[in-house]
Amino acid sequence: MTDKNLRLEGIYPQRQKEFFMQRVKLPAGIISAVQALKVAQLARRHARGVVHLTTRGSIELHWLTESDLPVVAAQLAQVGLYNRGACGGAVRGVICGSLSAAGAPALEALVRKIHRHFTGNPRYEKLPKKFKIGVEADTSSKRHLIQDLAFVPAPSDDGRSRYDVYAAGGLGREPVPGFLLAQGVAEEAIIPLVERVLVEYEANTPPPKRLKFLVGQIGQEEFRRRVLGDGLAELPVSAPTLTASLVPVPAADEDRLEAHVFAGELAADGLAALAAVAATFCGGMLMVTGNQTVVMHVVEGSNRKEARQALAEAGFANEAAAERVVFRVCPGNHECLMGLAATRDVAAAVVAELGEEALKLNWAISGCPNCCAQPQLAQAGIVASRLVSDQAGRTPRFDLYRAGAGAFAEPVQQGLTLAELLAEVKKI
Repeated sequence: MTDKNLRLEGIYPQRQKEFFMQRVKLPAGIISAVQALKVAQLARRHARGVVHLTTRGSIELHWLTESDLPVVAAQLAQVGLYNRGACGGAVRGVICGSLSAAGAPALEALVRKIHRHFTGNPRYEKLPKKFKIGVEADTSSKRHLIQDLAFVPAPSDDGRSRYDVYAAGGLGREPVPGFLLAQGVAEEAIIPLVERVLVEYEANTPPPKRLKFLVGQIGQEEFRRRVLGDGLAELPVSAPTLTASLVPVPAADEDRLEAHVFAGELAADGLAALAAVAATFCGGMLMVTGNQTVVMHVVEGSNRKEARQALAEAGFANEAAAERVVFRVCPGNHECLMGLAATRDVAAAVVAELGEEALKLNWAISGCPNCCAQPQLAQAGIVASRLVSDQAGRTPRFDLYRAGAGAFAEPVQQGLTLAELLAEVKKI
């Protein structure tokens, strides 16, 4: 297969020659205990016993050989896990960071509906670049601002589910916050709306540009006219389904279990242990969050205390600093071709310098300016911005970001060496 076709199957070549990464799409980050056990099994056999949790609620298996790829794909398919469109110019995994919200079942159902419609749909597999969709309960996380399309529940006077639509957001080297494209769009019109946007995007955007490039070229009003000009058709109202919600909705905050996974690097045995906790106490369902943690909701009738004890015994007592801090970390130059810095090592060095107040902040580090770890959404973010030749050879320089009044965090220190970076974070 060509590199382009491999990407459509969720496969990227690793930094290390002859090894590959396989990404697995999890709609809304949801994975069952049975599926998690299968992933853990594959990680032991083919991925050096480690699973990487991404900042979009997906799972990655690294260190696969070419001969591993068809075996892993077939084994994942046996438990209903698919990779199509997880990389490349296609609709990526649909995220939802709000599955503890009161309206979570409706959000989950919408995510799965979008995922089913666009995964493997040949009409939308030749896009200029990746296309990211998110559904959020509200705008507090600002994740709606970094999607190509994002949907946030809106007030409704007629009892129908309606959503405000944000478009053309993205981070990377040129971060652009998404803009409000439409208000109060009926749920039945969302898939036709996404299709219109994708057709406009594919027809008028040169590879490898994102949707934000097209909107930057023609302007928000012209884009709105092209997509919404003659109104939106609506699909038939969906009939009720028994599987609209897979994740138990917590009755109280105490029902929410969270396993922190530093740098998103989860041992296969740890994933299997979490699957066992989920199967016993949490309806057999786990969620991979955008903060690279695993969340489970204790079902009614299960013992909360026993569930928390089981989580601690599984190795997730969340007592050490690295287990308590929210610190999003991309693979960096450990495995990624684009990585400029050893992100996991740098993150560990940063955590060692943090005081108790700084540990309460939301952190992120990205190993290159593509910003996959979303440092601009963190209260304190770090970007490996470039390599510089010095006495130690080619070493990275870091930009330090802090959140302010704007949509995204802004750089407050740039071009720092690692020693200078650690000195700066120690002051926070």
